[in-house]
Amino acid sequence: MQEGIQSTVRFSRKDPAKFFKTLNSRVNDYFKENNLKKTGNWKLHLKSVVMFSLFLTPYFLILTLDMNQWLQLLLTIVIGIGMAGVGMNVMHDGNHGSYSSKKWLNKLMGASIYILAGNVYNWKVQHNVLHHTYTNIPGHDEDLDAGRIIRFSKQAPWHRFHRFQHFYSVFLYGLLTLNWAITTDFKQMRRYLKRKLSYGSFPNPTKEWSILIITKVIYLTIWIVLPMLVLDIAWWKVLIGFFAMHYTAGLILSIVFQLAHIVEETETVAPDKTGTIKNTWAIHQLFTTSNFATKNKIINWFTGGLNHQVEHHIFPNISHVHYSEIAKIVKETAKEFNLPYYEYKSTRKAIFSHFRHLKALGQKPTLAYQ
Repeated sequence: MQEGIQSTVRFSRKDPAKFFKTLNSRVNDYFKENNLKKTGNWKLHLKSVVMFSLFLTPYFLILTLDMNQWLQLLLTIVIGIGMAGVGMNVMHDGNHGSYSSKKWLNKLMGASIYILAGNVYNWKVQHNVLHHTYTNIPGHDEDLDAGRIIRFSKQAPWHRFHRFQHFYSVFLYGLLTLNWAITTDFKQMRRYLKRKLSYGSFPNPTKEWSILIITKVIYLTIWIVLPMLVLDIAWWKVLIGFFAMHYTAGLILSIVFQLAHIVEETETVAPDKTGTIKNTWAIHQLFTTSNFATKNKIINWFTGGLNHQVEHHIFPNISHVHYSEIAKIVKETAKEFNLPYYEYKSTRKAIFSHFRHLKALGQKPTLAYQ
């Protein structure tokens, strides 16, 4: 457990059947027998080139070519798609240390979050520590916290307007990365440094604040100030393009994230009075996580394996390029130990399940949950 994390939550150590020990051994055998590294390979490196090109090429075209303003707006949407692609395929593996066996390359690819409007320190604490350690545990996994506006768990306070959350939530999802760019990073850094949270050794607060401020200034200069200076269009049109880019990326990322944990089958699990979670950490991941569209090659490729969330949560140190293969091992082992392995055959079915679940959570607790 990382320094600063509340010690009031702990996972059960009782696993008499030794599920994780068995699964881990089988997965390790797969890599040994096939002489494979657990990190990324040429497929990931090639995909990185494609994603960065999708993200940055439209930006340079907008700045250098004289084109119709509607075409410029369309290209900002393409940038948003590329932005989500870089986040899911490159930044994500980099900051998990699974992009490459070389630490400097992981650090470089992880740093791509700065041109996506985020911050490495905040992301590693929020995602690697809080989300991966305390998956779907209210009060600890911040992915469940949407403020008062959306109720993601039955343990969260209920308000009358939640009855409509399955209608309005999708419009808010698109604001995810825009919030990163403007407010979220500042709030998170203040909160995380105050709680002394870290992924690894605790960093120097002054250094982290300096990195945050400098990277935000550079980010806003690249994406707002420079286009305003170069392009012969009204300033508010630049802001519309900036919003379109972020809304596209935010919508894609939010939907992918929600389909992993906020669907009908997955559980939100509160600790008992002693602060103990009923299952071991690995088994807990099976109850709180779901896959979707794992046979869809396009979804597999574009989402960076984030549709294989079960595998990712149990083996976050393994690059997503291997998930399709190790999924067979995870699924068979879960079945052998009589444990759940949640998955939706298509993205559409997972999306329907998510919004049905939001609708249920939006009802008065006494009506929705007996």
